[in-house]
Parts: sequence; C-alpha cells; structure tokens
Amino acid sequence: MRQARRTSTRDIVNALLIRDGLVLLAKRSAGRKAYPGLWSFPGGHVEPGENLEAALARELREETGLTPTKYAFLRSIADPDKTTHERIVYHIYAITEWHGGEPVVVDDEHSEFRWFDPAQAIGLTDLALDDYRPLLQQIGDVAR
Repeated sequence: MRQARRTSTRDIVNALLIRDGLVLLAKRSAGRKAYPGLWSFPGGHVEPGENLEAALARELREETGLTPTKYAFLRSIADPDKTTHERIVYHIYAITEWHGGEPVVVDDEHSEFRWFDPAQAIGLTDLALDDYRPLLQQIGDVAR
C-alpha cells in the first residue's frame, strides 16, 4: 500500500519594488541552493510567529538596507519543491515607497540589484519563477 506523502508549507515574502515605472530585481548568488544565478524579487522566509508584513520589512532591510513605508499585497504563488516535497508559498507585495535610498547588496544572498523596465524583465531567460511574468506584465500595464 502506498502512503501519502506529508507535505509542509514554507512561507516566503517577496518585495516587488517599483520606482518611476521600473522594477527592482535581485540576482541570486551562484552559491544559493534555490535558483542560483537567477533574477528574483528580494525577500525570504517568514519566521515562526512572524506575520507577513513584519517578515517583509525584516527581509527587505536585511537584503537591501531599505525599509518599506508604502506597500500593498499583490498575490501568493505556490511552488512545490520537488526535492523536499515542501509546498513553498511566495507572498508578493508591491512596494512603492521606502526609506534608505538605493538598495545595496548587504549579504551573500544576492550578487547584484538592477532596475528593469517590466517588459525587459518579462523577457529575461534567467528569471527564477515563470509565475513572476504575469505580475511584471500587470506592473507594466499600470505604469503606462
């Protein structure tokens, strides 16, 4: 008899920063376990007992040195991890205002940050998740 696999859920927050019609993408460091060398939105794991907005502020500060001041929830994307059988859920927020100036690489999770036109970002062949493309399209449509 086959047993059902138990799956756990890992919540991750992602920050989609928008400025002057451009979006910020982070290039994941080559040594990262998940999506090495690919472009993604800054973000990270939600700690036990932490709400999504607190995790968003913490992760953005840790990874970019920025503190979000105006943001809105966009959507959640489920992405099953084929190796661990975890259900990973990315909770994506649009951030339109922040303190801290320009983003800076402050840890080894990313090798660089770059501002992209949404149409250019959609066309990247090294985008971490294909599910980012509809969000980028949506942002591009609003920016026009």
